[in-house]
Amino acid sequence: MTAENELEIKEAFQRAQKAHNNKAKLVASLKNRYVKLEDKSEFHEEFLRCLKYAMIIYTREPAVENVIDFAVKFAVSFETPVNEEEEEEEEEEDISFLNFLFNFLLESHGASSHAVRFRVCQLVNKLLGSLSESAQIDDDLCERIHEVMLIRVTDKYPNVRIQAALAMARLQDPSNEHCPTIKAYILLLDNDSNPEVRRAVLSCIAPSAFTLPKIYKRTRDVKEKVRKLAYQVLAEKVHIRALTIAQRVSLLHQGLNDSADSVKDVVKTDLLPAWLQLLQGDVLQLLHRLDVENCAETAVSALHALFSMMTTFDELLQNGPQLDERKLIPVDSLSCENVLYWRALCEFIKSKGAEGEELLERLLPEPAIFAEYLYSYLKSVPLMSEEEKADMTQLELVMTKEFIGQQLILLVGCLDTSEEGGRKRVLAVLQEMLVLPNTPLSLIGQLVQKLVGMLQDDQQRIAVIAEIISDVREPIVSVDDTVDENEKRKKQVRLAEVKVRIVESKQALEECISCQDFGRAAELKDSISQLEELRAKISLEASQADHIKEQRVEKNDPETLLKCLTMCAEVIKRMNINRGICPTMNALIESLILPSVSNANPTVRNMAVVCVGTAALHSRDLANTHLVLLLQITQLDEPKVRISALRALIDQLLLNGINILQDKSTPQPSQAPDLLDSIDGQATQPSEEDEESPVQSVLKMLSEFLDSEISELRTETAEGLAKLMYCGRIVSAKLFSRLVLLWYNPVTEDDQRLRHCLGVFLQLYARESRAHQECVEQSFLLSMRTLFNAPVTSPLSEIDTSNVAELFVELTRPSALIQPAAIQGASVHESLAVRLCNEILRDASAPEVRLYCKTLGCLEISTEPGPANNELQQLLTEILQAVKDKYCIRAVEKVLSQLQGCRSAPTEAQDTVLAALDHNASEAVKDEEAKSKRARKGQKKVTVAKAAKKSCKMKESSDESDEENVPDAPPVMRPSRCAKTAALTKTKQDLTALMNKEASP
Repeated sequence: MTAENELEIKEAFQRAQKAHNNKAKLVASLKNRYVKLEDKSEFHEEFLRCLKYAMIIYTREPAVENVIDFAVKFAVSFETPVNEEEEEEEEEEDISFLNFLFNFLLESHGASSHAVRFRVCQLVNKLLGSLSESAQIDDDLCERIHEVMLIRVTDKYPNVRIQAALAMARLQDPSNEHCPTIKAYILLLDNDSNPEVRRAVLSCIAPSAFTLPKIYKRTRDVKEKVRKLAYQVLAEKVHIRALTIAQRVSLLHQGLNDSADSVKDVVKTDLLPAWLQLLQGDVLQLLHRLDVENCAETAVSALHALFSMMTTFDELLQNGPQLDERKLIPVDSLSCENVLYWRALCEFIKSKGAEGEELLERLLPEPAIFAEYLYSYLKSVPLMSEEEKADMTQLELVMTKEFIGQQLILLVGCLDTSEEGGRKRVLAVLQEMLVLPNTPLSLIGQLVQKLVGMLQDDQQRIAVIAEIISDVREPIVSVDDTVDENEKRKKQVRLAEVKVRIVESKQALEECISCQDFGRAAELKDSISQLEELRAKISLEASQADHIKEQRVEKNDPETLLKCLTMCAEVIKRMNINRGICPTMNALIESLILPSVSNANPTVRNMAVVCVGTAALHSRDLANTHLVLLLQITQLDEPKVRISALRALIDQLLLNGINILQDKSTPQPSQAPDLLDSIDGQATQPSEEDEESPVQSVLKMLSEFLDSEISELRTETAEGLAKLMYCGRIVSAKLFSRLVLLWYNPVTEDDQRLRHCLGVFLQLYARESRAHQECVEQSFLLSMRTLFNAPVTSPLSEIDTSNVAELFVELTRPSALIQPAAIQGASVHESLAVRLCNEILRDASAPEVRLYCKTLGCLEISTEPGPANNELQQLLTEILQAVKDKYCIRAVEKVLSQLQGCRSAPTEAQDTVLAALDHNASEAVKDEEAKSKRARKGQKKVTVAKAAKKSCKMKESSDESDEENVPDAPPVMRPSRCAKTAALTKTKQDLTALMNKEASP
């Protein structure tokens, strides 16, 4: 090859490094040179020689990236559409360069240098991505690319995996369940530890019936960027009908409540508008596809998100409900979707304050009109019998009516009740609906909430609710007071006798008058008057014999009791906690709540326990009186009732402290180890006379609940103990150890609520204060001994002890504290190191010694001289004399050298760039490899990465990850030409020097 041609290629690569050069002109110029050549092999060799200088550099230098882009554009420039037969020979000749470059890259993919592997995958990705949609490549070449990239997606380095995954985007077959690319993508999404790799796969994986569940799963990824991209992919590539109702609801619920604002914004600005566009902008159709009856709050949150993106109030009313002249939805047109939309829109506008008052008047009628509307609708809800409840069609219809009624009740909160007339009418209607026998039980709580919310005074609230409870439990009923038939007959006979006597007396009177016996006539007249009165009295009694009387009759059926208890519970929740229990409420407790605790119906008992627990929060005397009752219920009743009693007990301990149990005799649970270290900051020990205090009995009972087979009871207990420990009511290393082991226990793997609760608690508790970290430190050895001594049949034997140790190290790290201690002393890690050393010296040949020695190396121990440092050095020296395991000796020696102020042994020399691809540079590469081997001689390969090195490596890989083609890069302002020129002059890597050095004789 002539020197002119060689200079032409090298000059093109040199110019390509500069961003301001026009690469299209460079490509055209170099292509003209290539076309004129008869022997292409020398050009290929020189082109590769210049390209190799860029391929051996791993960092994303601007000059290197420009060279890579130039090489790709040059190779792709040979692709031309096949239109005419006369061009086929020329195209076959030209396409040979593209095939040649592919062959070279595929042969180089297994290079030992990770930089070369990265650049190979990057070039393959860019080449395939730059080809047109109608481009054609050889089948054998396509299969080779596929095979090579499948190997590289398992590479050790994340950047290589990213480029390999992106390169396979055009090689996947979404319709084929057994497609190797799809399988590789799914494997990376499920198992790859690097978030950038998962993001790269998400950006290029094609949605299908096989991949959609995996994309959906990434919306719950631990990394914010991955979750965000998963929502973007679902919004852009997945139709709403491809998702199940449960998946749609879950996406909205998790996305709108995500901890990251960027994820929330994607759901609001991308996902919801995309779904709405697919449904032609019909919001009611969107609600219909969310099943609002079972996920009302999620649907309301979605509607509020849509409303927040509308700039004017006219847009809000554009898709609003169709109201009649009374500003009401006609009863015949009421549906779950439009009434929910009506409620959500009114609540959103009301949240705008004075700004939305005028618009709210256009959406809601006067309070009195709405109250009559609500009353008439709730009266139409049928009261179902047991036979009707068995009919699913009838049951669904009634449930739909109840849901609509629930939304209408919630709309009461949006009404303007400042006018006294309307307010009184709404109150009257709410009271009437509570008394109605056909009012569904599911609506009682909300009706009471709205009624109590409109009453300002506690005494008035209690009086009104007590009166309603009295009307519900003792309604006025008609009693048929029918007289016996014998009594009726007797009265009729007596009446006949009286009538006969009257007739006889009248005849005698007439005779006396004829005989002018006026004295006798006067007596008979008086007698007749008395008989007339007697006849009238007997006739009145006979007429009143079948009269129906009205009187109050007490009802004790479960439905009635449940209604009354629900009203009690709601009013107790709204009472001022500082005012105590009033006489009226005391009467309700004695006459209604306490008798219901022993009711045969478990639902009634559960609500009664809720009322007792809530009322006990308002009165310490009431709590002292009924605390033993709650303790008994937690052990003896059905699971649902036990959980309610347990919650009431935990609330009492949180409000009044553990000392409320001191004077109470508690039921004796089975024997359990002592769990209590400190209560409310005061250490307690059982006395000789009283071996077990009530407090310890309760804590043992709670400890037994942690092993319960009832998952709900176990979860409530763990959550309650976590609250007590976090609030400082209990300070117990043993309890903390139990919670940690419960978190790791495989038995609780499916209990997401428990795992989430404990996961949050462990970090918050340890970061809160130094005292909490000391408690964590004390529980370390307790937890490890439990795991090491666990039998093979126990689920605890499956727990990774190394992982548990790492958790304790992180929780006790001094740098993790939110507010470091004001008085600096020995750190918690130093105390933990002393504990570990003493534990190792107890039995230096134990199998757990290796883990303890490894843990010692992960601790943050101060190297400043002092008594603590000297004591620790002495313990480590004793350990070196006692242990025989080489791994333990090396780990202890490293810690000891750090304490003595010595630097650790030099690390391995960095891997040299293996540029064996370049024949001309092979000698220099061999020299560097030889130097590297001499530096490594005598050093053992490190297989266990330290925490600091691991975090550093993860940070490096994350920072250097290639995010090309991943749609997540934030928009940046384009710099000016002067700024770009100044930046290029400061480029760290310039390939020109290397190329000139190699070209010089």
